Amino acid sequence: MFVIGEAVVDNAVAHASFCCDLERCKGACCTLEGGRGAPLEDDELLEIEKAYPIVKRYLDDTHIQTIESKGFYEGSPGDYTTMCVEHGACVFVFRENGIAHCSFEKAYLNGETEWRKPISCHLFPLRVRRRGRDFLRYDVIDECAAGRQRGEQEQIALSVFLREALTRKYGRAWYEQFKRMCERVRTGVTSAGG
Repeated sequence: MFVIGEAVVDNAVAHASFCCDLERCKGACCTLEGGRGAPLEDDELLEIEKAYPIVKRYLDDTHIQTIESKGFYEGSPGDYTTMCVEHGACVFVFRENGIAHCSFEKAYLNGETEWRKPISCHLFPLRVRRRGRDFLRYDVIDECAAGRQRGEQEQIALSVFLREALTRKYGRAWYEQFKRMCERVRTGVTSAGG
């Protein structure tokens, strides 16, 4: 493990290669079975409330009915997640050509909102756990096998793939330190002078 500012990073993050392959995985990370949706930071609830009237038009009736009958989130402060439809897809998922997509990201990319999507989704397959400080670990799941394979084939480090998300979460200076430290870990040079 290594420490960058407010975060402790698992060495596996530095060694991993990754690049999403939606054509093959079909957006599986947005539709995982298990009953709990995407982790939310407390201040993201307001962002979702503001964006819902905009993203609603991308959602099908089942997702809208779930949101309007059960709400868009569950949990308690510090442990909120998006609601899911029948213990599967996040309520904010829509499908296009058989691929699950995020309605927030669609609206953001279309210039309809300024907020992209929950930071936990943007950072995936990195997971952040808070225990006084942030602990970042690489979540290796079967559904992302295509992303690992593509990352290896195209030689895209997970740390590079997540540049935008990590910069959004921690800032540019943090990311530059993180990138340098990942390179040191990959090459086996972890001393301050290396």
